[in-house]
Amino acid sequence: MWYFTPEEKALRDVCLDFANKELAPVAEKHDTEETFNLEAFKKMGELGILGITADPEYGGAGLGATAATIVMEEFGKVCPGTTLSYLAHSMLCVNNIEANASAEQKEKYLPKLVTGEHIGAMAISEPGHGSDAMGMQCKAKKDGDHYIINGNKMWITNAQYADIVYLYTRTGEARKDLTTFIVETKNTPGFSVSKEIHKMGMRSSPTGELSFENARVPALNRVGEEGDSTYHMMRNLEIERLTISGISLGIAQACVDQCIKYANEREQFGKPLAEFQMIQKMVAEMASETEMMRHFLYNLCYLWDKGDVSNTAAAMAKLQLPKMATKIALDAIQLHGGYGYSREFPVERLMRDNKLNEIGAGTNEVMIMIIAKNLLSQR
Repeated sequence: MWYFTPEEKALRDVCLDFANKELAPVAEKHDTEETFNLEAFKKMGELGILGITADPEYGGAGLGATAATIVMEEFGKVCPGTTLSYLAHSMLCVNNIEANASAEQKEKYLPKLVTGEHIGAMAISEPGHGSDAMGMQCKAKKDGDHYIINGNKMWITNAQYADIVYLYTRTGEARKDLTTFIVETKNTPGFSVSKEIHKMGMRSSPTGELSFENARVPALNRVGEEGDSTYHMMRNLEIERLTISGISLGIAQACVDQCIKYANEREQFGKPLAEFQMIQKMVAEMASETEMMRHFLYNLCYLWDKGDVSNTAAAMAKLQLPKMATKIALDAIQLHGGYGYSREFPVERLMRDNKLNEIGAGTNEVMIMIIAKNLLSQR
């Protein structure tokens, strides 16, 4: 991209190399076995990207949305599942602590998260409250210098491996009476991972249900004041939506690359598929759509880094990029024919993985509601 800085271009090259060496060779294995590439995840700490937006004072890289999205795209091309776990750690946990926690909390928790010694997760959704996050019922009640927490959190990425959970709870009756805590999973009596969740896609990214049964969390681990959680959510929504869209961009590009390779190698009726006009049309449209996705997304990332991205624009990216990537992945399966529908080629896995991006971090329908509300409220 023309507006990538030399540092961002170097980051792209490093991530591309890492993805090809550490993620690609075992992506299919981890998908089939539903296992987490913990070894590669720890190496990301050595690479210096687990705290990509965190302050260098705590070991972070101090970079922005463009750099974070570059990582998502390059990793997402080969193993979207591992990339999703990376996003949950770096953007949903580390970036939230960076943006919202006190200096003392940052000093205590960020260094080990940045190096990969600790793995992070974020917990908002509940069994009965997915899109309606503000209706959550996991409750925290003050008890001296602790809070007693009761409730469940559902669909939590990295649940089984998380050392630190950035947790949203209810501390009052009003919808906005929400409060955030940093939970140390190994040192919190009453906390457990109550269920492992098996998924259609993103199978190399561990997902589970968290249970809190009279779990005691120190008041010192409260982030901000009671009732601050809504503000915390709003501070980070844009970058979260942009970066998860980066995974979809990587998936779309991988599908294009696979189709070009296959069309040149596969022969039918005595000539390569690449010589058939219908195949040429499919590849041309897929590549054009992917390039449009790339320019739209990185333009928004560039503006976010300059402090000038609206909630509406970020929601538009989150709505359109995953939808377009699913279409491109389905087209890639069609182009591959029977091979595309089999597990012999990666396009079926890429399609399964991308469908999560239309649901997680805000469904397509929620993005439509946000965009429409913001546009139609203009006078």
